[in-house]
Amino acid sequence: MVIDYKATISYINLLKEDLAIFRIKPNEGQVTDFKAGQYLTLGIFFPDENKMDRRAYSIASPPQQKKYFELVIRWLKRPVSGKGTTQLFDKKEGEEIFWLKPAGTFTINDTMINGYPDDRRMVLVGGDTGLAPFISYSMYLKSIGTKREIIVLHGVENMDELIYRELLTDLEDQSLDQGRDTWNFRYRASISRHQEWINRSWSGHKGQVESFLMPEPGEDKSPLEKLIGETITPQNTSFYVCGWQNTINGVLDCIVPKGFVTEKNKRKDGSFDIKVEPYG
Repeated sequence: MVIDYKATISYINLLKEDLAIFRIKPNEGQVTDFKAGQYLTLGIFFPDENKMDRRAYSIASPPQQKKYFELVIRWLKRPVSGKGTTQLFDKKEGEEIFWLKPAGTFTINDTMINGYPDDRRMVLVGGDTGLAPFISYSMYLKSIGTKREIIVLHGVENMDELIYRELLTDLEDQSLDQGRDTWNFRYRASISRHQEWINRSWSGHKGQVESFLMPEPGEDKSPLEKLIGETITPQNTSFYVCGWQNTINGVLDCIVPKGFVTEKNKRKDGSFDIKVEPYG
């Protein structure tokens, strides 16, 4: 039986007309337990139709934060606007909304198939709002004092869509200040519409986010491999990818030929190196 709980929209940060951060505060009790990488299903009731419209969104806030769920949501208007998301973007702070308990399996793998800890570096590749679960990952891993190397790669069209840029930059600064033996974190972003006027000040990586995994003409190593100083292999690296299916396909096209295996197509012994979460 599906149980819808009541909550209040306690905060809205409208980053763009079609991009916003929402905080959802349960009306009774604190945020329920969940794992980094899971999603929250919001419900909006339409009385004229006597119908609840539900939509799942990745949780950006970390599990240890118990005051509210934080979500970053894109309002897609083409080809057809989503009814629930359209209504959500019309809501104001203080209005009521419904929610279901968090669910989903796009969570962090702590152990290998042989039972040993998985200490491979984690490369977290997010396209657009596909960054959201990796904010939860990063904040959670920081809180437990992980020693694993973490690299966040984020791809968007324009600079003003670089959600959580300040937070991620601060996490990398903390890594530099504390030493990588204490907190090993790096963040890199890419702009695909770098020729647009709005992106005129951008001096970072250019192209789709999967281009971090592609050697440039005449080069042997990809930008990612240059960053870490070694060749990526299934023995030293695991990938987590969230975004549109074309982003996921682009990443897989780059790393599957190198011997990386998805959870869906796991090896005979049950091992794998790539977890994906498509949306849209």
